[in-house]
Amino acid sequence: MSPTIDKTEFGSITIEGREYDYDVLIRLSGEIRKRKKKLSKAVYGTSHIISIDEAKFIHEEKVETIIIGSGQDDTVRLSDEAKEYFHKKKCKVRLLPTPEAIERWNKAKGHTVGLFHVTC
Repeated sequence: MSPTIDKTEFGSITIEGREYDYDVLIRLSGEIRKRKKKLSKAVYGTSHIISIDEAKFIHEEKVETIIIGSGQDDTVRLSDEAKEYFHKKKCKVRLLPTPEAIERWNKAKGHTVGLFHVTC
């Protein structure tokens, strides 16, 4: 079962009552992991563009939808290679400002993974 996200504010996200002060990835299993943003930063010099390597890390077999919280100010974007990768995997991507992405996450059905950027 997917964990419920309680809230977000600049620099943090609260999931099931626990506050995280870093970007998080929520797996199909419900496991909450720290985002591996170095996979994108190594390529683009910023974690605001999701690289193909990070896209491969985010994706899981059987995932139907990936919800990406693009930050408080809607800064994060997918690289063209990441978009193509998800398209080939027949995986829908919902890229929304983090507060909106949280609302979508809490209503999500099916096999969904979430990535949430907590700043910018």
